[in-house]
Amino acid sequence: MTRHFLRDDSITPAEQSEILDLAAELKADRWKDKSLEGPQTVAVIFDKSSTRTRVSFAVGIADLGGSPLIISTANSQLGGKETPADTARVLERQVSAIVWRTYAQEGLEQMAEGTTVPVVNALSDDFHPCQLLADILTIREHKGATQGLTMSFYGDGRSNMAHSYVLSGVMAGMHVRVASPEAYAPRADIVDDAARIAAETGGSLTLMTDPFEAAAGADVMVTDTWVSMGKEEEKLERLRDLGEYKVTTEVMGLAKSDAIFIHCLPADRGFEVDAEVIDGPQSVIWDEAENRLHAQKALLVWLLRQQAA
Repeated sequence: MTRHFLRDDSITPAEQSEILDLAAELKADRWKDKSLEGPQTVAVIFDKSSTRTRVSFAVGIADLGGSPLIISTANSQLGGKETPADTARVLERQVSAIVWRTYAQEGLEQMAEGTTVPVVNALSDDFHPCQLLADILTIREHKGATQGLTMSFYGDGRSNMAHSYVLSGVMAGMHVRVASPEAYAPRADIVDDAARIAAETGGSLTLMTDPFEAAAGADVMVTDTWVSMGKEEEKLERLRDLGEYKVTTEVMGLAKSDAIFIHCLPADRGFEVDAEVIDGPQSVIWDEAENRLHAQKALLVWLLRQQAA
C-alpha cells in the first residue's frame, strides 16, 4: 500500500517515533542506507524558493544512492496546463517518490490520489511536517525524550508552522502551548485533531494570549517568521498584531533555565525573535537545520519500506 506524508498526522505517533529512531541511526552512520541505489530518481518540485528544503532533500537523496530531480513549476506544466494528479501519473512511471513544496494543501492531496508512489509535503500553506520531524529529532537530542515536555510556540497560531507544531508536538507526547492573539489562534479543526491525538499520547494543547504566561516553565521555546512567503504586503499589519509575541531575552528568562530555542529559519532578526536569543547559548537552530537532512532521509527510507511491504 502506498503511504504518503501530506500532514503531520499522516503517520501515527508510533510511526513518528519509528521514523525518528531511524533518523538518529542515519545521523550516526550517514552512509549506512542505500535505499535509492540504482540510482533511483526522486522528483523534488518547488513552487516556492527554498534553501534548507532544496539542499537537504538533494543531499539526502544522493546520500541514499539516488538521484534528485529538481523541478521548478515555473518551467513545467504543473499548475498550468496539467493537473497535479495527471503530473503524478506521468512521474510515477519514472521516479520512486515525489516531494513537493507548494501553496495549496489541496494540490498535494490531488497528487497523492493520482499516484502509486509516495508523495511528501515539503511545505504547504497549511503544514510543514518535514520540518517538524527535524525539530522533534533536535528536541530528542537535547532533552533525551519528548514525553511530558512543554513546548511554547509564539506568533501566528494559524500558520502552517503552528499547525505542524500542534499536531507533531502532541503526537510526541508534549504539552503544546500556542501564544497568539485570539484572531491568530490555530484552526478549529486542527485543535480538534490535536485533542484526538493527545488522548492517545498523553500530550495536550493549550491556547494562550499572555506571552509571559506561555513561557513560564517551558522546556522548548519556538517561533517562526510572522510573514509567510507571498504575503509580504501583510508585514506592517503583522508587526502591529504580533509585536508583543516576540521571543526576547526577557521571555526566554521565564522558561526553564535549560530550555532550548528553535526556529525553522529563515529568521527575521529583531522581529519575531531578538538576535541575542537566536545567537544565544540556548539556541539549537543550527542542529535543527542540519537535522532536516537526517529526518528526511529517514522519512524517505520508511516510505519506501512501506511501499515494498
